[in-house]
Amino acid sequence: MINPKVDFYFNKAQKWQQELEQLRMIVLDCGLTEELKWGVPCYTFHKSNIVLIHVFKEYCAVLFFKGALLNDANGILIQQTENVQAARQVRFTNVTEIVEIASILKTYIYEAIEVEKAGLKVEFKKTAEFTISEEFQHKLDGMPTLKTAFDALTPGRQRAYMLHFSAPKQAKTRQERVEKCIPQILNGKGLND
Repeated sequence: MINPKVDFYFNKAQKWQQELEQLRMIVLDCGLTEELKWGVPCYTFHKSNIVLIHVFKEYCAVLFFKGALLNDANGILIQQTENVQAARQVRFTNVTEIVEIASILKTYIYEAIEVEKAGLKVEFKKTAEFTISEEFQHKLDGMPTLKTAFDALTPGRQRAYMLHFSAPKQAKTRQERVEKCIPQILNGKGLND
């Protein structure tokens, strides 16, 4: 059922208007509840998030919260980045693409509902499984106060720093990132706080 609180999202969209309307109808046809979460249309089953619809400059997409658990028999699910563990997207650049796979998309949505009904959970990598860059490890070894402050951060904040520090290809850039973030870590702050 269409939720009037969500209408504004579809009305404000300029570039992907037709595509969004098509996706909205497909998702609603699967019996999910339409809500507005994080400023985007989110579709739930018994209060559990199943999919959301969102737009980017180059495409619009349906994002499956537990997409990693879906069968993906048609090979249409995309992992946004290598660090995304659970969610998967199906991307579209025109309304014809959506119409052509509407029935497949519905199949995936129904499967996502079954995954939720079964209570399946995505096994997330533990913080310890993430790579600590050599540059950051060197700082941690040489500064006990930094190690103590880093260990006191939440696992999510630790992962954010580890990914941030290990992303650059050049050692110099990794070193600069580490140096720049040391005061923030010592203050108990996360990367984006």
